Amino acid sequence: MKNIVLLGSTGSVGKSVLSVVRHFPEKFRIKALSGYSNVSLLAEQAREFQPERVVAGDARVYSELKNKVSDSVEISAGSQEVENLARGAGADIIFMAISGSAALKPLFSAISSGKNIALASKEPVVSAGMLIAEAIKDNPERILPVDSEHSAIRQCLTGRKNSEVETLYITGSGGSLKDIGREEFDNVSREDILNHPKWNMGKKITVDSATLMNKGLEVIEARWLFDQPAERIKIIIHPEAIIHSMVEFSDGTISASLFSPDMRFPIIRALSGGEITKNNFQKVDFSEISKLSFLSPDGNKFPSINLAYGALNAGGTMPAVLSAANETAVKLFLSGKIKFTDIMKIVEKVLSKHKTTNNPSLDDILNVEKWADEEVFKFC
Repeated sequence: MKNIVLLGSTGSVGKSVLSVVRHFPEKFRIKALSGYSNVSLLAEQAREFQPERVVAGDARVYSELKNKVSDSVEISAGSQEVENLARGAGADIIFMAISGSAALKPLFSAISSGKNIALASKEPVVSAGMLIAEAIKDNPERILPVDSEHSAIRQCLTGRKNSEVETLYITGSGGSLKDIGREEFDNVSREDILNHPKWNMGKKITVDSATLMNKGLEVIEARWLFDQPAERIKIIIHPEAIIHSMVEFSDGTISASLFSPDMRFPIIRALSGGEITKNNFQKVDFSEISKLSFLSPDGNKFPSINLAYGALNAGGTMPAVLSAANETAVKLFLSGKIKFTDIMKIVEKVLSKHKTTNNPSLDDILNVEKWADEEVFKFC
C-alpha cells in the first residue's frame, strides 16, 4: 500500500489521479489532499477518500471547508500550508498536480523531502528547470513525469545512456485549431477553442494546446528532465494521439511509446514508480486504426514554438517570463478581456522587454514571474 499526498486534487489531473486510486484501493491510499477554492469538490473528495489532512490553497475558504468535512480530518488553508503539505510527511509519493506558477514553491518543498515526486505540473520545470536539475542531481529518477509525452520519453529511455540519444520527439495532436487557417483564428469561438479533439483537460492547458504553447513548454521541460540540449528536442504533430513521444538513438533506431489518449496510463505508471501495473483501461486496438500520421508544426501559424525555443536558448530567467506571461495572457483570454490572437502577441512583447538574469535564484524567478504578470496587463 502506497500513501499518496495529492496536491491539486480538484483539477483535471487531480481528478484522474483519484480515479486511478479508486480502481486500485488495495495499492494506493490518499493520505492528504490539497485544492484551491473549489470547496464543494474538495469536501466531497475528503468524504470519499478519508485522508488524514486536507488543505485549501485559498485561505478565505477555511471556515466553509471546515464546516463540510468531518472533525476527524485535519483542515488548514493558505499557500504556506500547501508548501508544508508538499513535504509529504508520512507519504510514499507526492503527486504534484497544481497547475501554473502556483506549483513552483510547493515543488521545491517536495524536492526537499527526498521523496519520490509524480510531476504533472510543467510550469515549475519551465521556470526553474536549472535549479530543479541541480536539486535532484544525486537522484534524478525520483521525479516521475506524468505528462503523457514525458512519461513516454522516460519509458523509451529506460536502460539507455544520454550519450546514445540523437533526438527526442515530442508529439502533439495539434489542438483544436490544427485544421483552421491562422486568418480565421479570431472568428473561432471560445467554446470551439476549448473543444480539444483528443483530450479532456483543464481550460488553461486546452488553450495552450490550441496555441501550441503546450508543446513549447514541453520542449523546455524535456530539456531539464532528460538533460538534452534544445537542438535534440523536436516537436511533431501526430493527430491520432496514439504515439505519445519517441526517442531516436544514434544508431538510427527509434523507440516509441503508444497508448490510448487517457491520462490514467501515465498516472498509474508514475504512482507505481515506473513499474507495470495491470489494469482494465481501454487499450490500443490496432484493428481500428487506419493510419498514424505525422506533420511538422507551422511556426508561422503558431509563433509560440519559436518563442519557446528562443526563451530556452536565452536561458536564465527568460523561460520563467515566457511561462508567466503566457499563463496571465491565457487567463485574460478566458475571461474575455483579450482576443485569442492577442495571447502570443502579448507574450512576445513581454519577452522583448526582459533582460535575462543568468544563474537565477528561486527568488529571482519568483520576482520575474511577478514582473511578467504585471507587464501583461500593460499590453492588454
